[in-house]
Amino acid sequence: MKDYRFFDAAIEASALKFGEFILKSGRISPYFFNAGMFNQGKTLHQLAECYAAKIISVNAEFHVLFGPAYKGISLAALVASILYSKYGKNVGFCYNRKEKKDHGEGGALVGADIKDKKVLIIDDVITAGTAIKEAINVIGVQGGQVVGVCVALDRQEIAPNQALSAVKMVEEEYQFPVHAVANLSDLIEYLKLNGQIELQLLERMKVYQQKYSVGKK
Repeated sequence: MKDYRFFDAAIEASALKFGEFILKSGRISPYFFNAGMFNQGKTLHQLAECYAAKIISVNAEFHVLFGPAYKGISLAALVASILYSKYGKNVGFCYNRKEKKDHGEGGALVGADIKDKKVLIIDDVITAGTAIKEAINVIGVQGGQVVGVCVALDRQEIAPNQALSAVKMVEEEYQFPVHAVANLSDLIEYLKLNGQIELQLLERMKVYQQKYSVGKK
């Protein structure tokens, strides 16, 4: 049986909401995910535990977790800590500065050295893939090798004017895996099992999946 703790935590944190939301793409979505709402110790820790469990389950091999500024910073730090405390996996973590510092220790990155190291990027979602591409460029300039990405939620949507989802586009372009803690198909299954969810919402979710998703059922 699948572990749905991620959705429980997301709903508790109000990071996952249901209704009618206009996305940047112009699509009207019956749900919206905002990882920035994981802003309390309890739910943020729960989210980080879900990332760590996913990373362990896929047996990801890397030396450093990279968290793109700003949302990725706290994620990278917490997940690195949980990987060690819960699974005995000791990895470094680092993040980028929005503006390069030219005094003190200087540099574009803060944290563990990534030169000649395998790096796993950790972020909330992949939409257009722009933020991930920027992270890949930063890591490459510093001599690191990106071996994958781990995100919280894969919406499994075909990108506007494209034949693939944003996740699949990143995987094909860069030839490394994108691991998701959960995806739209998982969310629909979670809603089916949750007796408190309105049937009307479940139907809207299914319609949205049929219209836009690469994970159609």
